[in-house]
Amino acid sequence: MSMDADALYREVARLMGARAWREADARCRQLTTAHQGFGPGWLMASLIAQQLMEPERALQLAERAVAAAPGDPAALLRRAQCLDGLRRRPEALQAAQLALQAGSGNPQALDAIAGFYTVVGEHRQALAVCNQACALGPDNARFLYARAVVHRFLGELAEAEADYDRLLSLDPRLYEAYLNRSNLRRQTAERNHLEILQRVLERADPDRDGQIQLHYALSKEHADLGSHVQAWNHLQLGSKLKRSQLSFDLTTDLNIVDWLIDAFPNRPEAPAPGAATAAPIFIVGLPRSGSTLVERILSSHSQVHAAGELGHLTYAIADAARAASGQRSPDLRQLYGLAAQFDFAALGHDYLARCGPVAGVKPHFIDKMPLNYLYCGLIRRALPNARIVHVARRPTAACFGMYKMLFNEGYGFTYDLDELARYYLAYHKLMQHWQRSMPGEILELSYEQLVTAQRVETRRLLDYCGLEWEDACLEFHLNPAASTTASAHQVRQPIYTSAVSEWRHYAAHLAGLRAQLEAGGIATEAVGE
Repeated sequence: MSMDADALYREVARLMGARAWREADARCRQLTTAHQGFGPGWLMASLIAQQLMEPERALQLAERAVAAAPGDPAALLRRAQCLDGLRRRPEALQAAQLALQAGSGNPQALDAIAGFYTVVGEHRQALAVCNQACALGPDNARFLYARAVVHRFLGELAEAEADYDRLLSLDPRLYEAYLNRSNLRRQTAERNHLEILQRVLERADPDRDGQIQLHYALSKEHADLGSHVQAWNHLQLGSKLKRSQLSFDLTTDLNIVDWLIDAFPNRPEAPAPGAATAAPIFIVGLPRSGSTLVERILSSHSQVHAAGELGHLTYAIADAARAASGQRSPDLRQLYGLAAQFDFAALGHDYLARCGPVAGVKPHFIDKMPLNYLYCGLIRRALPNARIVHVARRPTAACFGMYKMLFNEGYGFTYDLDELARYYLAYHKLMQHWQRSMPGEILELSYEQLVTAQRVETRRLLDYCGLEWEDACLEFHLNPAASTTASAHQVRQPIYTSAVSEWRHYAAHLAGLRAQLEAGGIATEAVGE
């Protein structure tokens, strides 16, 4: 590689790091024009095209990277990623297999390929590739971390804990692993990590992200051991640090609720024909309200596939807004203001096409993205025969369940109790609106009723979804399918009721939140209930 190519390459990398995608694209075109045989330049170009939402061009550039370096596993993997981005899953898996063959002796390449298999939901294949990477790099903490995550998804919790123990002995600064390990099981007086967690936290080197992970891990383990004062103190410290990192503005979320109510004031009109499939089952609500439990119950049925938390509806709505507005990037007010004017048949077909690679072959598939509760009115128009299941917990329990959770991304309203109460009020207002404007069309399922009357509520759920009774739905904890949510360890257990009253240990700290909810007209649980 000449110095000119080297200088251009470094300049493009700098622009990519600054997220200056248009400038990076222009400089990368110079690089690939002047050095057409330089494979890394084409790889960069493909990544930039993906960021610019040009998936077809991203694939073309990945093909150029493969042509420049036919045996390069990174180029082959990039092609697989681009194919999957174009919803060409079978071809993507074939391309990933070629990358795997090319990278069989390269542990870094194997680690990247395992990540691809994890993203596309091929968790058994991901584990096999992780095992290859760990065999070649047994002392590489990041390879062990990747394998621990896959073990957790597959419910192999003892194996996951062993990997976390090993990788933390190799690299104690992988702070996220501490929290993941604490969440794998209920900690006991005989088996816990409080001493090591406290010692690591008190060292001078944890950055802010590390401190956040450690505070949440300490909170969880103290709560397991009944040390609720310490648990709350660490939870509050962790949540304040997390909130300080976010540029989240609650006003936007509150406005979206009002915009949607204005856009859909009445019962949906007769839907346009063409997207009448009954395949999708949407499970909606707030995070940490029992949606994963409902998903596991339904997906234990022989006719239902769990597709996970899909972002496809949001992306399809964004494209529908572009079409309705004639603008490439309509602002949020325009997006939601135009929502009632969408071509709903096209929206339904677009959503189904996006889901194609992950929908499976069974008659029904579940989309468990909780915040799809925002779009109930759009779902009913675009997919008139889809089922919508709204899972709700009692107010204080729901809010505390969110507050104690450190999310990987999103849900910025959950780290401050005042913002959490205000968001809950808006959510409640919108769900009441959907129920009034679409009476009888959304199944309301109470988490508390489900865990105390499992058979009765499961039958009601199956009846609503048009499914025959199957006993397997009562034994959802035996379902071997992977789960990638924060509840991955909990879904391996039978129904339990301890989470219903957990918030009462912290009732004094939640008094202000409860007062806000009650002032907004929401009856909260009595402390002694």
